[in-house]
Amino acid sequence: MIGQQYLLLPGPTPIPDRVLRAMNRPMINHRGPEFRDILNEVSRGVKAIYGTEHRLLIYPSSGTGVLEAAVVNFISPGDKVLAVSIGVFGDRFANIAKNFGAQVEKIGFKWGEAADPNLIQDILQKDKDKQIKAVLITHNETSTGAYNDIEAVKKAMLDHPALLMVDCVSGLGALEFKMDDWGVDVALSGSQKAFMIPPGLGFMAFSDRALEIHRNNTNHRYYWDVTSGLNYLEKGQTAFTPAISLFYGLQEALVMMAEEGLHNIINRHRNYRDMVRQALGELGLELLAADQHASTALTAVLAPGGSGANKIRSKMLNRYNIALAGGQLELDDVMFRIGHLGYVRELDLVAVIAALEITLLESGFKIELGAGVNKAQQYILALNTKN
Repeated sequence: MIGQQYLLLPGPTPIPDRVLRAMNRPMINHRGPEFRDILNEVSRGVKAIYGTEHRLLIYPSSGTGVLEAAVVNFISPGDKVLAVSIGVFGDRFANIAKNFGAQVEKIGFKWGEAADPNLIQDILQKDKDKQIKAVLITHNETSTGAYNDIEAVKKAMLDHPALLMVDCVSGLGALEFKMDDWGVDVALSGSQKAFMIPPGLGFMAFSDRALEIHRNNTNHRYYWDVTSGLNYLEKGQTAFTPAISLFYGLQEALVMMAEEGLHNIINRHRNYRDMVRQALGELGLELLAADQHASTALTAVLAPGGSGANKIRSKMLNRYNIALAGGQLELDDVMFRIGHLGYVRELDLVAVIAALEITLLESGFKIELGAGVNKAQQYILALNTKN
């Protein structure tokens, strides 16, 4: 294995050299004015990616940490919750709520498909006494390569007062997300996806309405407490020791994102998705998610013949130093996932498609060598001509 690994996962994602250099700085006092300025700067930057003017807290945690933070701050034991799941992470959000005492009604959809807003509307319309206090949903489901239309889900809720709480850990910065315009109450994300820095920072944005509910919340919490977090934020601090190096990296990553422009970042991820899907389709490979709800963060590919995905991944890693993600739970060895999220280039994806073609041929699958690469090249050429 020569050179840097092709890290094509749905997270963690490749880290730009600029970010790595920014992180290689001495420690500072996390209760001092220098950190205060960094915290204020990155908070504004992350809120811009969310599309919100509401409050934001940054925790030293993974994405799962802020899912738990959302539950313990905005859902009380005994509250009825509607959890919408299209995969592993939708199930995880539901399980966290259940573990903290919520009465969870889970509505699941076939893996690889998006949630049907009409079915969500039907359930909420039947809730005449408005006992459902929150709707939990994943924006981008990395276990299946499908995403949910959050704007349509919010519209389907009509006048129901339930909080809309969205796991956008892997979608934020790769899919369009407009927290305030869409009326999302709580939105959770993490650092190791489109933000292009290592794992370890969790972002939780929440509306005034959610804050009012928090003030009457009876769940147990300490590390995650929103009131404590906001009190420290007024002083330009975090409630507990922050991951200072990651804040350095986030600061530089947000500069890079501002230079590219959020609209261009979203379009770039959309182009990556379309290029990869067209190339894989040219090879005759079947994709788990349909075009209309296919993720821009990753593509889930079914192994030819229904199994052997892990062998393909192993060959890609050992021969070409390309790291692809595997399938989860019942999809283990059934599919592999190609990430095209964050700091990934067009030519990285072309190289991976070329290596995949060779791997498939060596594994005994009948494909036309170069067909996928040629399709990807044609896509890039057409895109460059258009621009």
